[in-house]
Amino acid sequence: MRSATDRQDVTTHFKAMASPCLVLVDTTDAAVGATVGEVVKTEAMRVEEKYSRYRPSIVTSINENAGDVIEVDPETADLLDYAVSCYELSEGRFDITSGALRRAWSFDGSGKPPDPQRVTELLAVVGWHRVQWNRPRLRLAAGMEIDFGGIGKEYAVDRALLLAQKCTDAPLLINFGGDLRVSGPRHDGSGWRVAIEDVEHVGNSAGLLEFSNGALATSGDTYRHVMGEGVRYGHVLDPRTGWPIAEAPRSVTVHAATCTEAGLLAKLALLRGAGAEEFLQAEQVRAWCFR
Repeated sequence: MRSATDRQDVTTHFKAMASPCLVLVDTTDAAVGATVGEVVKTEAMRVEEKYSRYRPSIVTSINENAGDVIEVDPETADLLDYAVSCYELSEGRFDITSGALRRAWSFDGSGKPPDPQRVTELLAVVGWHRVQWNRPRLRLAAGMEIDFGGIGKEYAVDRALLLAQKCTDAPLLINFGGDLRVSGPRHDGSGWRVAIEDVEHVGNSAGLLEFSNGALATSGDTYRHVMGEGVRYGHVLDPRTGWPIAEAPRSVTVHAATCTEAGLLAKLALLRGAGAEEFLQAEQVRAWCFR
């Protein structure tokens, strides 16, 4: 998902959470626009630093101490409670302990499908049902790990918008790697125009859409997949089997009130595989599904 505009917005670009990030403020006041951009960037960096699995963080601390009881702060406890809700709503398909499967799978473009035996072995340390969670105390079984990657970016977008709105009442759009949210319509009452990326031709647009409120989030395998004997394996794994979801769409984009909600619905649809469209229709959300 890429922002598309032909207006003279005050724009801030930066990189966070391994993604290009963009802030658009519909204002002619450069100082206000710069302030908002800095507030958004600071919050994105804070969330990344706190919850990254690639650097010292609360997540790496939890994972390194698997087997022991750890007491977490209120913000982390809220994210864990949300992850539990996602796990239950998805009937076990959405599981923040599934990151352990990365020990077998690599989706950097150079990998190949892993040895099935290795996947089976890792399933012994995957599954929220193995976790002891009694807020604020958490205990992972030895060898387990958690990963907020499935909800962190969308959470950061919502947090950033909340803080940005305390700085200005100017209309604004925040986009973290294709997950985005707007504060409302533009000053002239029109919507924000964004491009949906073509899943077959990276960098090209499959079309434009316009929205004036809420958020858009996308889940798909355009950038993260592996090929094996002519079969394309997307990066969204079923934690119950350790293998990619069969017959999953290439990409799902959902419009919802918040980025967190849109992201969850997009992932839940992807996790439904062949039933993605039926799930989205039942949820009665505005969505775009590409196969």
